[in-house]
Amino acid sequence: MIVILGGGLAGLSAGYRLVREGEEIVVLERDRTVGGLAKTVGRDGFYFDLGGHRFITKDRGIETLVRELLKEDLLQVSRKSRIFLQEKYFDYPLKPANALFGLGLSTTVRILCDYARQRLRGIVSPPEIVSLEDWVVSRFGRRMFEIYFKQYSEKVWGIDCSSISQEWVSQRIKGLSLWEALKNAFFRFSGRHIDTLADTFLYPSCGIGEMAERLKMAIVRRNSLHTGASVQRIRHDGSYVKSVTISSGDEVKEIEGGSFVSTIPLPELVQMLDPGPPADVLKAVSRLHYRDLVVVTLLLRRERITDLTWLYLPERRIPLGRIHEPKNWSARMAPEGHTSLVAEFFCFRGDRIWNARDERLTSVTVKHLEQLGFIGRDDVAGSVVVRVPHAYPLLDVEYRKHYHLIMNYLGRFRNLQVAGRTGTFQYLNMDRAMRSGIDAAENILSGEYTERPGVRNEVYACHTGLGA
Repeated sequence: MIVILGGGLAGLSAGYRLVREGEEIVVLERDRTVGGLAKTVGRDGFYFDLGGHRFITKDRGIETLVRELLKEDLLQVSRKSRIFLQEKYFDYPLKPANALFGLGLSTTVRILCDYARQRLRGIVSPPEIVSLEDWVVSRFGRRMFEIYFKQYSEKVWGIDCSSISQEWVSQRIKGLSLWEALKNAFFRFSGRHIDTLADTFLYPSCGIGEMAERLKMAIVRRNSLHTGASVQRIRHDGSYVKSVTISSGDEVKEIEGGSFVSTIPLPELVQMLDPGPPADVLKAVSRLHYRDLVVVTLLLRRERITDLTWLYLPERRIPLGRIHEPKNWSARMAPEGHTSLVAEFFCFRGDRIWNARDERLTSVTVKHLEQLGFIGRDDVAGSVVVRVPHAYPLLDVEYRKHYHLIMNYLGRFRNLQVAGRTGTFQYLNMDRAMRSGIDAAENILSGEYTERPGVRNEVYACHTGLGA
């Protein structure tokens, strides 16, 4: 028996690969529905994801799998994103007229001169790149960093840019510099190889959660998948994991297995081990943190509000971080004559945003969308508030030393694999999360276990693009 902890895309992809080879598996998911971060919520004929999830990949195997799963229900959507900044809208990616006249000629000249100076300085004396601030300034110049990157990054992560690891931004916009952005602005095909500048993406017509549902359907034909099953304890003998204890309602039971794949949050995995890990490992675990998310969706009596896939709101005076209109991704995401707007609040569990009442969060969202000119209060037919824990691994400048200590410890367990964004504590996009799950399955099928499970999956974080 192969036991998979977590029914997000990584865990389901691992399960899908294993059942196709005839393996006996069981998938254990704490939530009542599968999908993890990539699930779709429905209410009164409206559907929305936990933040917009666009599917872009250069992995032909993963793309083939997704196309086989979704078939005619997979759409190709044109991307149109903007940044609202200084009371103006800026196209993202950059377009020359918008960038020049939006910021003003003098500001644009200052950005370009600052960029040129920074690049020359980097040639003469290459700077040490430790933080997000170091990386962005070296690639774009300080003026560009202060205008476009600083406020939004600190809103997303809740800490100063000098404390955010450069790994995050280098992963998310790998290969992009101001020069690449400007080339793409003037010559639209020049940036097609960079995911950040992609003009289109794939999307299931019924929401991103349909990917998880299709994987689930393939698994449950012959194998078990339990939702509402919370892992409480992971029993081991020091070298091999023997069983997991789960609770489901009032029932508590132990499930034994020969191999295990974990996609649950990495700190939780370590804390559930029985016997417990050494004190230094537990201390390292306490230093790993996730950024959480509150999603507020307004159900609207309007046919359409915008023509955008995303609108970024970097300024601190606006508590919302990003909004999107699901109906622009698929017409099936709202009833006829209606639409919705999804607002994302970045937060930490237990802070004032996370603890705010649903009515208060809805009121704040309506207020700011009114001020932006998108809606009136009479347009609002209802709202849905969803709190999303462990949305983003928080890669601060100190995280890697703690991370390696944890992974070195987990390396002693010969039949344990970790996969997925929360499971590996790496910022994986959907395609890379799926690939990490499939590779974990391949390791089991081949009988090959790495000495540090999950460390090999770090490579997936190096190929991601903007967008959750």
